[in-house]
Amino acid sequence: MNNTNQFDWIDFYKEFANTLLQYKNNREILIEKVQKIYELTGIDMPTLERNKQLVDIDPFTIFGLFNKSSMTVDNRNKIISTVANLFDIKTPIPTSFDGIPLLMNQNATYYCFIDERDEDDIDIFWDLYESALLYANDSSSENALILSQYFDLAINKKGNGTSKITMGLYWIAPTHFLNLDRRNTWYIYVSGKMPLDLVNNLPIISGDKIPASKYFEIVDKLRAFLSSEQSTFKNFMELSFEAWRYSEEVNRLKRAEKKQSKARAKGAALADDDIETIHYWIYSPGEGANIWNECYDNNIMAIGWDAIGDLNDYNSKGEMKQKMKECYDPSGSYTNWACATWEFANEMKPGDIVFAKNGMHLIIGRGIVKSDYIYDSQRREFRNIRKVEWTDRGEWECSRQSPMKTLTDITSFTDYVEQLNLFFDRNMLDDVETIETSYPTYDKDRFLDSVYMNDETYNTLVSLVKGKKNIILQGAPGVGKTFAAKRLAYSMMGVKDPNRVMMVQFHQSYSYEDFIMGFRPSENGFKLKYGVFYEFCKRAEVDSDNDYFFIIDEINRGNLSKIFGELFMLLESDKRGVALQLLYADEKFSIPENLYIIGMMNTADRSLAMLDYALRRRFAFFELKPAFESYGFKSYQKSLNNDKFDKLIECIKQLNLAIKSDETLGIGFCIGHSYFCDLDKFETHELEAALTRIVDFEIIPLLSEYWFDDADMVNEWSNNLRSAIQ
Repeated sequence: MNNTNQFDWIDFYKEFANTLLQYKNNREILIEKVQKIYELTGIDMPTLERNKQLVDIDPFTIFGLFNKSSMTVDNRNKIISTVANLFDIKTPIPTSFDGIPLLMNQNATYYCFIDERDEDDIDIFWDLYESALLYANDSSSENALILSQYFDLAINKKGNGTSKITMGLYWIAPTHFLNLDRRNTWYIYVSGKMPLDLVNNLPIISGDKIPASKYFEIVDKLRAFLSSEQSTFKNFMELSFEAWRYSEEVNRLKRAEKKQSKARAKGAALADDDIETIHYWIYSPGEGANIWNECYDNNIMAIGWDAIGDLNDYNSKGEMKQKMKECYDPSGSYTNWACATWEFANEMKPGDIVFAKNGMHLIIGRGIVKSDYIYDSQRREFRNIRKVEWTDRGEWECSRQSPMKTLTDITSFTDYVEQLNLFFDRNMLDDVETIETSYPTYDKDRFLDSVYMNDETYNTLVSLVKGKKNIILQGAPGVGKTFAAKRLAYSMMGVKDPNRVMMVQFHQSYSYEDFIMGFRPSENGFKLKYGVFYEFCKRAEVDSDNDYFFIIDEINRGNLSKIFGELFMLLESDKRGVALQLLYADEKFSIPENLYIIGMMNTADRSLAMLDYALRRRFAFFELKPAFESYGFKSYQKSLNNDKFDKLIECIKQLNLAIKSDETLGIGFCIGHSYFCDLDKFETHELEAALTRIVDFEIIPLLSEYWFDDADMVNEWSNNLRSAIQ
């Protein structure tokens, strides 16, 4: 080990352990010293007893005062320095605490509170403590027997287990006791870092109530291994530190991989793979909200399903569901439960808003998520937690029925979120919206890196957007209209701020009431409901220093005159900021000058009529063309280095010439390049299978629509395409 001070905590902990034993029969003085620690440091004393009325304490809990996972370095140093002074510890204060096992705040006492524990519980912990120190000084069979008896009693006390008990033993005598916590157990039995013959020779363990006989068999066999030439570690401290270091490394890689996987799975197509927005969740704190008080008092939220263990161990909802079947009822579905546990561990994030509920209609609180997912093995139950700053507590009756699940993402239910938010102080809501203020930068260079367009074309496109304020990106299938739209907006903004970009898709049933405003049914009859465009314009209006972009996919699928209504005139660039009386409301409304509209239109969709001419003159039209000849696509093609891909692209180019020269089709029906993007994630054999799928299930069906009355052309080009990849 490189750090010479790495284990300088051992001597300090040893001296303190022996000093602390002197207070076994003088615990009133010990309690006074504990209270003095927090008085001198100015740190709030943790909840060591109901209502903080401390009447007794055990020595392991004393050690836990400065061995907590959530404790800051500064507070830890303050407490340890004060402990050294109060207990007259001569050994220098430790400088390194890496690898020391730590308690979670929510289960930081070894004893239960006074109304939940047996009369002799704390005495048993003192007896275990004393017998452990005696065994560390003299490991005779007689001392081992006494220690084992107290060990088995202690691990079966409520809130304890082998993991927690051996953590305490390791603190006071790490040369003799190995902390058999989750990290060490995983490292020894699962990680593959220990010799297989050793692992196979160790006792099989399950659960967290491993008896003393098995525990000491594991300790003895590992000690023998560590003293051999085969081992690179020479003692339990080095082994435990390496288990901590390696597990941190593995967990860090798993989190990064999971985050990348999530980014690939959703958001990348819309340029949103590296930005996160606030989500709203509704949460049930236990059945009948029976853990709500605990959650509120400790600033956490917690869910159950403890039997399946650490939720970070699972790579999918399916794995969670299968484990639930194994641990509970094999005939159960568990679809909703697996969804809730997966989202709790992987989808929820700091900054999200949580509404706590009791039953189907009663809201009892609201808070802000403050941490990533935590598995707290030291909690008695509900071990899956996140830290939450609960900002509100009370009772609010909600007319809308809550989802049945323990945890549900309700972000997309905008009416529901709005109704819940109205229960709370508007000023607090404004503060909440400012939680996430930093977004990735995005400029012209990043746009050109991902969208196959040259510098001159990009400059022309931006000039059109700025000058006309309304533009329609039109083109054949697969030219990347949707792919380019948000990226264009972000590049003009200079930052990927999702709050300043909104995307909707028009369809035949889309109406003025959806877009601007209209009366909708409510519990008391009808209520005036504002539409997405109205709300977005109001958002842009109060933030006039920044540009906002409203993106409309399939813009020609809607009845635009009906959807825009009286705002038809206000779309013109020289009418921005001009107010007009609205149809349903006694107010005047304008489209702000800092709002730009980007529409997208598929020129190959022959089932749709052309746009209204009066509306057409209010938009600039920009043709996106297949980019097979662009520098970006050619670089991408070269990076794949695949002959079949090269032949297929040449065939597509020839096909586009045939489509372009066909009088019934034309350039607006050419095959776009985006069909063939994002293939660099495949290995060679997977790539060729992907090309076959694209040809058979995407390109050829499209040709069948183009030449529905010319089977010979369809057959000819189908054969050409298939031949290119055979």
